[in-house]
Amino acid sequence: MSQRQLFLDHLAQTTHFPLMLEIERAEGIYMYSPDGKRYLDLISGIGVSNLGHRHPKVVRAVKEQVDQYMHVMVYGEFVQSPQVQLAEALAKTLPSPLNSCYLVNSGSEAVEGALKLAKRFTGRHELISCVDAYHGSTQGSLSVCGNEGFKQAYRPLLPGVQHIRFGNYDDLEHISERTAAVIIETVQGEAGVRVAKKDYFQILRERCYQTGTLLILDEIQAGFGRTGKFWAFEHYGIVPDILVSAKGMGGGMPIGAFMSSPEIMGTLRENPILGHISTFGGHPVSAAASLATLQTIQEEKLYKQADHKAGLFKKLLRHPKIKEIRHKGLMMAVAFESFEVLKPIIDRAIELGVVTDWFLYCDNAMRIAPPLIITDEEIEEACDIILRAIEEVNLK
Repeated sequence: MSQRQLFLDHLAQTTHFPLMLEIERAEGIYMYSPDGKRYLDLISGIGVSNLGHRHPKVVRAVKEQVDQYMHVMVYGEFVQSPQVQLAEALAKTLPSPLNSCYLVNSGSEAVEGALKLAKRFTGRHELISCVDAYHGSTQGSLSVCGNEGFKQAYRPLLPGVQHIRFGNYDDLEHISERTAAVIIETVQGEAGVRVAKKDYFQILRERCYQTGTLLILDEIQAGFGRTGKFWAFEHYGIVPDILVSAKGMGGGMPIGAFMSSPEIMGTLRENPILGHISTFGGHPVSAAASLATLQTIQEEKLYKQADHKAGLFKKLLRHPKIKEIRHKGLMMAVAFESFEVLKPIIDRAIELGVVTDWFLYCDNAMRIAPPLIITDEEIEEACDIILRAIEEVNLK
């Protein structure tokens, strides 16, 4: 039987129309099929491959760690060099007092841990998130997602969750002394790259201080250089109480983290002890890959090129069918009139060798979030193919 048929027979499907691309190898910004066809990856595996596929420094770190040890003990019990070095490196990228890190396996897990931590520290249970927020697919993280279409089949979820409108100043009045935490994406991703004003985040930060509410910033998509700063909150002159990261931090390996102050994080030690547990959290191979990713992005200052490269996309992607381009660095949404207009363009672009996608809550916009290492020439190639796809679809 073919690999494609085995895929359909034995791997659980999440849609009736999976992309069905068969990838044999990947390197840099390209993926290759068994017959040698090349695909330019414009979405970085949905925000994961910020350094591209199989970056040499990440591959070397993984191989060196595999030769030392893999899993030896559940998170937080043994002193494991990859975890320690990664936690130290993360702390150096962050302002005080965010120098305590809990390593997990994914973004959803990081959100789960952050929500538990906020409730434990404050003794409160109310949570506030945004309309059209996306924070993951497990029960707790799904509870604070802000799109009912993705939640209704799984209710009841966590009680005490309310939603405010992203960027709306009046809604900040809903934050009160009952609120344990506000969890908010620094840049809304699945809503189609929505960006709030700097003073909105500053007023939000002050409101949380006034009410004793913890501010959780979700940078699962926006962190690790994606927006033009290493952390997206650096654009806004604020510091969260808890920061959540995953996706791009692993260099292609599964890892996530939530970071806070020693005071807040210390509440996980007692009443009860082992207040949060993860068997594979901070797996040494993933931690080694993450450290190599962090160091490479920092040393090469790849985030500083994000605005220039986004500007080149905006300059080249001009067509009457394109209604708007929203972005924060290389986190971009190219808006069309409707999903019915966009979907054939995405399909044709893939046939022509460029992989793009749409957004969960914004299906009329094309997702563009390429590896940060993409060159100007590769951007020109990608844009030429997208424009060709638009033209060819319109001729049908």
